[in-house]
Amino acid sequence: MAHNLIGCQAPSLTLPDVNGQMVDVPGSGMVNVPTAIFFYPRAGSYGCTKQACGFRDAVEENSLFRPDRLRIVGISADAPKKQKRWVEKQALNFEVLSDEAGYARKEYRVGKGLLGLVDARTTFVVDKHGVIRRDVMDATLSFQAHVDFVESWLERLGREEGEKSAVPMISEWL
Repeated sequence: MAHNLIGCQAPSLTLPDVNGQMVDVPGSGMVNVPTAIFFYPRAGSYGCTKQACGFRDAVEENSLFRPDRLRIVGISADAPKKQKRWVEKQALNFEVLSDEAGYARKEYRVGKGLLGLVDARTTFVVDKHGVIRRDVMDATLSFQAHVDFVESWLERLGREEGEKSAVPMISEWL
């Protein structure tokens, strides 16, 4: 999907987590690893649970998703208290933040999905420099596609880093 934030610095946000603690989201330059930010319609719903558990399982099973290699942030309009129950029930192992006022959705320009009936299910990959990468995953009904999208971007970012480290620095030539 073409998105007008691609190639731009990710918006800086501060949102409450499931315990009500304020958390900074990329754009602030605080993180030195890529960040996957996924917006989902509603904590506890079938599709959102499938999507979130896909990310949870990827953290446990895929080394690309280790916390030292990727920060995962899930965002919905649900209140922190509702999200906390859901996070605990599903044993989610990444940050889940509340956007009750819709500020994050507005800043990331996330609209409606499923014929305008629900908030869109949209995933962004922000590189370690805080830039939103070339593609955005916007699929309302394909829950696993969001995890697959992030995995393909992590592989691509790894190749790019490898290419940069393979190029000798000018100081190495002297």
